[in-house]
Amino acid sequence: MYVIDTNSKTSLHIQLYQQMRDDIKQNYKVSDKLPSIRKIASLYNLSKNTVESAFSQLYAEGYIESRPRSGYYVSAFRFEVDSGESVKEGASKPEVVYRYDFFSARLRKEDFPLKLWKRLLNKTVDESLDFGAYLDGAGEMGLREQIAKYLITSRGVRCDAEQIIITSGFSDSMGLLAKLIRYKYQHLAVENPGYHIARRVFEEYGYKIERIGVDKQGLELQSFKDSAAKIVYITPSHQYPTGVTMPIANRLKLLEYVKKVEGLIIEDDYDSELAYYNRPIPSLQGLDSSDKVVYLGTFSKSFSPALRLGYMVLPNSLLALYHDSYDSHFPRVSLITQKTLEAFMREGHWDRHLRKIRTLNKQKHNLLKEELQKRLKKTFEIVAEGAGLAILINPTVAFDWEKFKSLAEGNSIKLYFAKERCGGEFEAIRMGFGGFSKEEIVEAVELFSLVWHQSIKA
Repeated sequence: MYVIDTNSKTSLHIQLYQQMRDDIKQNYKVSDKLPSIRKIASLYNLSKNTVESAFSQLYAEGYIESRPRSGYYVSAFRFEVDSGESVKEGASKPEVVYRYDFFSARLRKEDFPLKLWKRLLNKTVDESLDFGAYLDGAGEMGLREQIAKYLITSRGVRCDAEQIIITSGFSDSMGLLAKLIRYKYQHLAVENPGYHIARRVFEEYGYKIERIGVDKQGLELQSFKDSAAKIVYITPSHQYPTGVTMPIANRLKLLEYVKKVEGLIIEDDYDSELAYYNRPIPSLQGLDSSDKVVYLGTFSKSFSPALRLGYMVLPNSLLALYHDSYDSHFPRVSLITQKTLEAFMREGHWDRHLRKIRTLNKQKHNLLKEELQKRLKKTFEIVAEGAGLAILINPTVAFDWEKFKSLAEGNSIKLYFAKERCGGEFEAIRMGFGGFSKEEIVEAVELFSLVWHQSIKA
């Protein structure tokens, strides 16, 4: 039995996640099946969204795996198997706290405008809010209007507030979309290398995945045309992880082809606010005149990943399908969070925050680049830079990768490699800087460079 305290300051899905994680470590074996999301929601009187969020976190951390049309099972990833017996990780391997963690999707706690957010939250929670009513499943109209206004002026998106669906982040957006269109499409084309979560979410809903290569102009259009897929997930403005931008000629060709085959484009504009050298590329959706693009956005990269705030701009052709679905009846983000963000955007704080965070991260990006160049000199090359929260690098000399990884671990440095999460043959070290202060960047690169030089083969 799990104990869910509704009066706790810890959110319900985090309470459930923590207790399920501990239960898995202590009482489950590899390939044991977990109770269904519906069963747990019913047993503990929790919403389906709350339970799905807990399962999503367990899935992201590798504790569980999904088997299409079967359910969730304990993954072998978190266990060491010896003579058929599972050895629980928690018994002998406590969680490691790293001195320097180069995670590429983290922001500093100090960069969030907490005092302002608290003031707006207190201002928002007044008698005008109706806590006795069900909310609009698509999200509060005031917030959707603010997001539409921002997207039209800053990203060139063609939309109105009615097309916007507020979600609890990227995976939630993709899951909702996968459910909406699964009766029309069976194949999803994804970039290779590309964002693994996009692929995994659609795999959970039984889609067949077509991996399409990426070149210097983004998605290989002919390979997509030769595939069985009519829908494609892409990151055209800043391809993940290579950083290339799809030129307008290719965008127009892609739109023309998708119109021809009655397909759909899923455009993920995940870090459009964080471009440091050039003006952000306008959205692909803004070029679409055939109602064939779903536009995805998030507040995680430039504002807060902890708030779990994302959104979709659905083409008009999918709106009726959405409103007829079960998911349209229930909101995916709390009323208070939505209304606070609405006030934050309406009063102009969002634009000011973006200018501040873009300037700060540009400074950190440039500092990281300078420190790498100063300490690694000609032994490395930059593979991708100029946007987002990471610089991607590779060695240009003979390199002992296993020694490098071992030394980094021994020196309490957490590293991330593109190939481990993105697939394909693309290899690079993802040097995230968003979670560091400027001082920490200098210190982290100094220690990193010692590990690096010790890993160069003589």
